[in-house]
Amino acid sequence: MNPLPEEVRQAWDQRAGAIVLTTVSPDGKPNSIYATCVGMSEDGRIVIADNYFHKTRENILSGSPGAVLFITGDNKAYQLKGDLEYHRDGKFFTFMKSWNPPEHPGHAAAVLTPREVYSGAKRLD
Repeated sequence: MNPLPEEVRQAWDQRAGAIVLTTVSPDGKPNSIYATCVGMSEDGRIVIADNYFHKTRENILSGSPGAVLFITGDNKAYQLKGDLEYHRDGKFFTFMKSWNPPEHPGHAAAVLTPREVYSGAKRLD
């Protein structure tokens, strides 16, 4: 994983509202969800709490890549594409549990490792 550009790290802190997480089923059907229980790890991975996943969980467990889309308060869009992992324990699970609201189940942590990063149509390296 390349270091996440500082512009994206700063934009993440200024995001407005929910992110959109997209996965793909083994037969090629995309699935997008809104997620509000999210965080960024120290190494720039996006961590999403599995509070109520169903198709998303199935897709991740079948090896789906993923994309996260978010927008900042000043309406600038960012998209991160990469590999997804599903953690039921370990450091990413513990990280997710540290900020996931206690009223949500937090079954696991979905973790996106960014491989491509965009701001609008512009690829950021």
